[in-house]
Amino acid sequence: MRNTRVAIVVPCFNEALAISSVIQACSQALPDAAIYIFDNASTDDTARIAHQTGANVVTVHHRGKGNVVRRMFADVDADFYVMLDGDATYDVSMLPLHVEQVCSQGLDMLVGRRVDDGDMGAYRAGHRWGNRLLTGTVARLFGEPLGDMLSGYRIFSRRYVKSFPALTLGFEIETELTVHALELRMPSAEVPVRYFSRPEGSASKLSTYRDGWKILCMIARLVISERPLQFFSVVGGILMLFALAMGTPLVLTYLESGLVPRFPTAILATGTVLTGMLALVCGVILQTVTLGRREIKRLAYLAIPGPLAATAHQCTPRTLGEPGDDVDRAKATTRETTT
Repeated sequence: MRNTRVAIVVPCFNEALAISSVIQACSQALPDAAIYIFDNASTDDTARIAHQTGANVVTVHHRGKGNVVRRMFADVDADFYVMLDGDATYDVSMLPLHVEQVCSQGLDMLVGRRVDDGDMGAYRAGHRWGNRLLTGTVARLFGEPLGDMLSGYRIFSRRYVKSFPALTLGFEIETELTVHALELRMPSAEVPVRYFSRPEGSASKLSTYRDGWKILCMIARLVISERPLQFFSVVGGILMLFALAMGTPLVLTYLESGLVPRFPTAILATGTVLTGMLALVCGVILQTVTLGRREIKRLAYLAIPGPLAATAHQCTPRTLGEPGDDVDRAKATTRETTT
């Protein structure tokens, strides 16, 4: 797509040891792309090093990767967005081919499925197991095959970015990014990407248990909001079975003697049945609300031209700041926080 604008957006926090190599590798892979480093109020020299290396640096004071992604998607204007972590763990040498794939196939999201480079410490066993568990859960919920839901290597179309609400605050953002594409049935793909160990001396900001629990809670919230009828049907069914187990002996006793000797149990069984029925009604109502909300999101998504809008042209990424662009707005809007 001639005159295609590609932006590389990198969220980072305290990555002074890695950020320079990330910027240099991205510049070599996509020399015409604009690189934006969104520094999450780092306490080391991340912002200074990124600025000296030639990137556009924007400071985001609200902590959390979700807050950074929300700011990135709001401030940067481009046709395609390459998002990757600033820890130098992803191989970016294939970026030109991946951007070409997104452009030529009309994809809204491309995810890099991490493949370690042989170093067992690059992709820790706990993170690998947790990723499989969470990815498998979301795949079953939404009926789509997924390989690496939590990957930080992604390429997005403009229509994806500008229709993404970004509601989460922390590392749960990858889950929200994936679910947004799944619920709107966006054209997506996964490609293998080599995953390296972090530079010596740097440490991961991801906590296996704390952030894993947050992501699991995020999935639970997504189930309730995106599949309310199924969720409340299960809750209602469990309550009904519980009430049936309590009430069956009472009914049998009543049929034999005409008496209800355990009146409190009868009241509890009746209340449980009513609660189960109420759960089913809530599920029906919330399902209608969910469908309406999904239609609104779909219309907002369709209001933005897709990647195939200019298929008559050749895909050739260029810099965001070329004459005639109206996308330099990102620099203007972030100038007061730019380092």
